[in-house]
Amino acid sequence: MNSEYGVLRDVLIGPIDNYSWQTGNAMSRRSMRLGRKFDKRLARQQYNEMLDIYRAAGVTPHLLPQDENLPYQLYARDSSVMTPWGPIVTQMYSPWRRGEWVEVVKFYQAMDIPIYDIITAGSLEGGDFMVLEPGLVLCGYTGERTSLAGLQQMREWIETEGWEFKAYEFDPYFLHLDVKLAMLSQKLAAVCYEAVEDDLICWLKSKNIKLINISYRSALELGVNVVALGDDRVLIPASSKELIDKSRAHGLEVFAPDMSMFTSGGGGVHCMCQPLKRDDV
Repeated sequence: MNSEYGVLRDVLIGPIDNYSWQTGNAMSRRSMRLGRKFDKRLARQQYNEMLDIYRAAGVTPHLLPQDENLPYQLYARDSSVMTPWGPIVTQMYSPWRRGEWVEVVKFYQAMDIPIYDIITAGSLEGGDFMVLEPGLVLCGYTGERTSLAGLQQMREWIETEGWEFKAYEFDPYFLHLDVKLAMLSQKLAAVCYEAVEDDLICWLKSKNIKLINISYRSALELGVNVVALGDDRVLIPASSKELIDKSRAHGLEVFAPDMSMFTSGGGGVHCMCQPLKRDDV
């Protein structure tokens, strides 16, 4: 794929079988502090609704086999990233996620999809990596989920291909960059102004990307963690009413399933998917 918003054709989704909330991220700890409870039955229902929406939108979901030792394997966005030159397998930061690369590598081998490379320097997680548009990659790093060493290794590969690579450092509270920023369609992005620095806002505007400002409260609830389906269609959690309304005001068609069992656990629909194929833009 050469963008975050070309028409989505195939997507890799992690298994729900062993998913549960963990205390290793600030979002799930906040949910537990607020008294929210994880409901496995409801989570599976929401998961299946999401898959049905993908299929109805013309997207083919591919599901990773489950590994009982990996409670966050569901979030397939993080264990690899797709580029115009093929997938790059990443390196997870958290101990309970480090084994996720195994089923990902097996999947690409079984599908006869050549792996471009594998992160071996430090950590890098896919939620920080965005192919914003043709010729342009944005990669966030906190020093934890994505380390400077992992980022520099990725930068070398991307720049060798002749693309621009923008690095953006931010506070680890927000886990990944895709909690604060998302491309919705061509030259249109949602971003939480209160959660990013002014230099990122200025840089995005310098690329002629129009920005929809989303509140800090919405970002806390994973309201910016969305998936562009292409053709001005976007998948947004039902709870993200602010972004749903603003997206529709910009002429976008919105699909809005209830994803509360996942956003409360620290990851939304963007975290759960790894786009495998998008139409070029």
